[in-house]
Amino acid sequence: MTTSNNAPIVDYRTAPEQYRHVKLSFEGPVATLKVDIDENAGLRPGYKLKLNSYDLGVDIELNDAVNRIRFEHPEVKTVVVTSAKDKVFCSGANIFMLGVSSHAWKVNFCKFTNETRNGLEDSSQHEGLKFLAAVNGACAGGGYELALACDEIVLVDDRSSAVSLPEVPLLGVLPGTGGLTRVTDKRKVRHDLADIFCTSVEGVRGQKAVDWRLVDEAAKPAVFGERVKARALALAAKSQRPDSAKPVALTPLQRTVEADALRYEHVTVEIDRAKRLATLVIKAPTGAQPADMAAVEALGDQWFPLAMVRQLEDAILHMRTNELDIGLWLIKTSGDAQAVLRMDAFLTTHQDHWLVRQTIGYLRRTFSRLDVSSRSLFALIEPGSCFAGSYLELALACDRSYMLALPDDAAQAPTITVGEANFGLLPMATGQSRLARRFYEEQPALDAVRAQAGKALDADAAFAVGLVTANPDDIDWADETRLAIEERVSMSPDSLTGLEANLRFNGKENMVTRVFGRLTAWQNWIFQRPNAVGDKGALKVYGKGDKAAFDWNRV
Repeated sequence: MTTSNNAPIVDYRTAPEQYRHVKLSFEGPVATLKVDIDENAGLRPGYKLKLNSYDLGVDIELNDAVNRIRFEHPEVKTVVVTSAKDKVFCSGANIFMLGVSSHAWKVNFCKFTNETRNGLEDSSQHEGLKFLAAVNGACAGGGYELALACDEIVLVDDRSSAVSLPEVPLLGVLPGTGGLTRVTDKRKVRHDLADIFCTSVEGVRGQKAVDWRLVDEAAKPAVFGERVKARALALAAKSQRPDSAKPVALTPLQRTVEADALRYEHVTVEIDRAKRLATLVIKAPTGAQPADMAAVEALGDQWFPLAMVRQLEDAILHMRTNELDIGLWLIKTSGDAQAVLRMDAFLTTHQDHWLVRQTIGYLRRTFSRLDVSSRSLFALIEPGSCFAGSYLELALACDRSYMLALPDDAAQAPTITVGEANFGLLPMATGQSRLARRFYEEQPALDAVRAQAGKALDADAAFAVGLVTANPDDIDWADETRLAIEERVSMSPDSLTGLEANLRFNGKENMVTRVFGRLTAWQNWIFQRPNAVGDKGALKVYGKGDKAAFDWNRV
């Protein structure tokens, strides 16, 4: 498959036997995830991953490792994240990688890294999988941001190990994976102390780090392991994950790659490079679905919602990284809407079962990847569509939705169906349902939609309650959708990225929206400024012995 930017294809599929940077071990309810980065195994040439510094390849392994803990080790209740290196926990994103990377690569790298960090917090909140950072050495930049994403942080008090966010003084950029936001919103570090912390290179160590709320505990080397174990078990006691359950192995994800298409069993992606658009089709379940959890466990990772969401996630990540010129994604569905609603009913009925809870979490995080993708999203609701319940979330995630009206052919007319899954089962990263986001939590509008729940709504009925953007009939459909698509792809992708990020998250801010907002706007802008990436910019001259030359004008 050739990509629109002619760069080597990044494959997000991996497995433990392929890991170069992450090591997993298990002891009862506690898993240990050791960061042991191979400095010679960077994803691309031109840099070495020294001092446990990471690139996208490391985060791909981290994301996969956490997913395998979620599904393949249901007995695990706490994950201890630590380092296999002596005297260094993690020095963060590899600076030389950032220095030689394109702007798009840097921002997309930060996006995926953000999602991985947010995924730890999401699993802790919704699924009871807790995370403890055992910081056993120097912890800087993105390394500290990984620790910040954990529920608790224990720092070794050995007189040298410190936590730091040195991006501003060293590189002229911001902590790009939520560092600033988590220091204030999560750790609640006083703003003047945070100012000192984020503008110093040496960081904060020992009891001072505890006093400033940068870590939860500082433990002397002799008792560090004991304290980590005690805190890990205490976190595990808060988890609702089972003491014993049948694991679900995540087998290799199968896909067919063509010149202008990706094909999975339940998801297809067709790419029109001349028009700079892609069409994603997500299929409904077919055939008999399992009637009980024993049947689900027998299916393992081939259980439809789990199999489908793994494929959809891979398609989203592939398109975001490898197809930079494809700025508009058309979202379609295909199949039996009733089959989707039956699937949703099963998920809702059994949502307290650990496997169902994990699968709902996978759906929630993957749909959230759509929300934060820097791509325009249009839903096309046509005959044969199945935008019902959880699949309606795909349309509600889009910037616009167009639904074909066929008033003279009720048998062929597409319908959408609101289900219980649309009222909070799969919330956005904000914690809102997409319906609540759509209607600004205004109760009359939400009540009007709820009154239609369970009904197959045609285009006119869906339009009347505000669930679709437009409802052209068969005379106008082709021209109206064509013009909308052509107009969208003709606009500046920079302005569209800013526009979409603002409009999609239109309610109250929270930590996650602030993380992504800063990445999309502030970091995106700073990453292009000469003070960071110019010939004498801090990011470019780092490690070369030269001093950065700044333009002192405040913009």
